[in-house]
Amino acid sequence: MAELVDNSPSHTDLSYIDVLPVYVKELIAGGAAGAFAKTAVAPLERTKILLQTRTEGFKSLGVFNSLKKLLKHEGIPGFYKGNGASVMRIVPYAALHFMTYEQYRGWILDNYSVLGSGPVVDLLAGSLAGGTAVLCTYPLDLARTKLAYQVTNTKGSFRPGIKSIYAQPAYRGIKDVIKVVYKEGGMLALYRGIGPTLAGILPYAGLKFYVYEELKRHVPEEHQKSILMRLSCGALAGLFGQTFTYPLDVVRRQMQVESLQPSIQGNGRYTNTWNGLSTIVRNQGWRQLFAGLSINYIKIVPSVAIGFTAYDNMKIWLNIPPRQKSQPTSTG
Repeated sequence: MAELVDNSPSHTDLSYIDVLPVYVKELIAGGAAGAFAKTAVAPLERTKILLQTRTEGFKSLGVFNSLKKLLKHEGIPGFYKGNGASVMRIVPYAALHFMTYEQYRGWILDNYSVLGSGPVVDLLAGSLAGGTAVLCTYPLDLARTKLAYQVTNTKGSFRPGIKSIYAQPAYRGIKDVIKVVYKEGGMLALYRGIGPTLAGILPYAGLKFYVYEELKRHVPEEHQKSILMRLSCGALAGLFGQTFTYPLDVVRRQMQVESLQPSIQGNGRYTNTWNGLSTIVRNQGWRQLFAGLSINYIKIVPSVAIGFTAYDNMKIWLNIPPRQKSQPTSTG
């Protein structure tokens, strides 16, 4: 009977999972969590990009009216334009982000015990993980933005006289974007906007992990596995991190679509992150640095909350061992 139990399908499935290296399990958990969270908020992500990049016909619209206009002219598929590129980017991005966070965290704890405090370790590991993931997946983010920026008029004219502007998309898909951009400017063009991206992701990723883990530490042990608790901590972590880094995200998006909208700033191309920030303030007003922030708040709550919660639950399902605990700083 013991042999029969040991050879049961559930036992066999469990052994297949157990033989995977921990870092592979972390990659799977992170990728699945990222894809699930990104698809859940795709309509809000598309609308945010249209508002950030001052797309014709969407400049002065709010969140609700933008969603309504997209539905009218592109239908339900319009909400998910660019989501294929987004998911293709987010799977490796989230996989690398979560996995490298765990690896960096363990490495810091092993080699820099003087930093013993958990929150400091989470801040550093999160920042390093965010930078690593961005560098590895940035061309896919560029492709996602260029695809989402295009607004095709499939159900009627936006306004009399401008229908032809949107009649033919500049890009046909992810591969086409990467091919055309590379042909026009090489690898440097594929990393256009990487400066503000890194400047934003390093503090954002660090703060996100810092706040999430710190909030969880203050939750009573009996509620540690509550999905509602994880959703709440994730939502607060996303809101806090996003507020401080959002203007850099606006600069990044505008740099990514400059070739599609040469007049976006009125005085040539942005030369660097600081030039982008100052030029936007001068030509578009400081409020443009926060264009789409309201929708980002609406988006970031479910996105980060779902992402962290899905990751934690995937870790349980994949039997990933509990992470190494940091040692409290000595008071003596």
